[in-house]
Amino acid sequence: MTTTTSPPEKTAPLAEPSVSLLDRFRVPGAFLLGAVLLFGVAPLALSDFRLNLLAKYLCYAIVAVGVSLAWGRGGLLVLGQGVFFGLGGYAMAMHLKLADAADTGQTLPDFMQLYGTGDTLPWWWQPFANPLFALAMTVLLPMAVAALLGFFVFRRRVKGAYFAILSQALAAALAIWLVGQQATTGGTNGLTDMRGFFGYDLNDPVNQRMVYFVIAAVLLLLMAAARQLFVSRYGELLVAVRDSEERVRFLGYDPANVKLVAYVVAAGMAGLAGALFVPAVGIISPALIGIVPSIGFVIGAAVGGRASLVGAVLGAIAVAWAQSTLSDAFPAAWTYLQGLLFVLAVGFLPGGLASLASVVRRRRTPTTTTTTDVNPTTPAPTGGTA
Repeated sequence: MTTTTSPPEKTAPLAEPSVSLLDRFRVPGAFLLGAVLLFGVAPLALSDFRLNLLAKYLCYAIVAVGVSLAWGRGGLLVLGQGVFFGLGGYAMAMHLKLADAADTGQTLPDFMQLYGTGDTLPWWWQPFANPLFALAMTVLLPMAVAALLGFFVFRRRVKGAYFAILSQALAAALAIWLVGQQATTGGTNGLTDMRGFFGYDLNDPVNQRMVYFVIAAVLLLLMAAARQLFVSRYGELLVAVRDSEERVRFLGYDPANVKLVAYVVAAGMAGLAGALFVPAVGIISPALIGIVPSIGFVIGAAVGGRASLVGAVLGAIAVAWAQSTLSDAFPAAWTYLQGLLFVLAVGFLPGGLASLASVVRRRRTPTTTTTTDVNPTTPAPTGGTA
């Protein structure tokens, strides 16, 4: 007796979700719009002074890209980014000061001739005479410090408020150390009066515009790289660590390594921002890297939307612009206003201004509730009260 079996039915392949044309070109269009605004509109519409101010704000925006990665995606409240911003800035400023001194036939920078204790350049200054070494240190030095600190912090499972306090303590320690080294770091005044930038005169408005274009290009490139991280498998893993660290550990991943990568990358971005800040503004000092500036970096990302790359960047630019505008008119009240912005953003709008449209849309959408007829004669469940 033979049995016949019917061939298995062929199942139709699952249809891929349709992607609208608007969604497909939304990201490239946003980058194109940003490039047009930064490279076309801003140079034509702004004076040299305003364009230089915008270059300064874009440096803060570069820091915000790293904050968005570490805090927005990884949940790491990085309140000490001033440390890495300062390390990158000082590395660049040391090279520029040595180059300026060499142009005038001097072996020591001008402030060392006034406050120094000898005629010999300190040994740890000497490698920064090499431009390649100095450029590498603007990024590698902050990343190395972040890797060393993060390794011990994340291995010890320090997180939350303890991690934030530790970051701020590091920023305060670096600022205090710099203030005390008048002979080698310029002390409270910092390193100022940079005249050249790799052979270009910084007093020439044309060269200042070149510096602006460099900063704008670096910002767009880092935003593109950060977005790739956001949508990559690592980005998804970073969000998973933020939301449920124990589950990620249960699945076989080490959350410490995942967080360490985000922390180190954010530190490298802050260091690069500090390096570009020096030729744009012409100064780096302890006042620009202490606790208050470190909190300011986070406030910009919080107000704009720390989980949104564009929101964090625009928030950093807006807060920096407000600080420049309002701190002159209300020098005593600006710090309180800055703190109020941070409290309002974190407490009442965690997603920042970038999430405002979705919040309004969600509140306008009527909620569907399922109603059931309740018979008053129905007995209460067991253990309840009738």
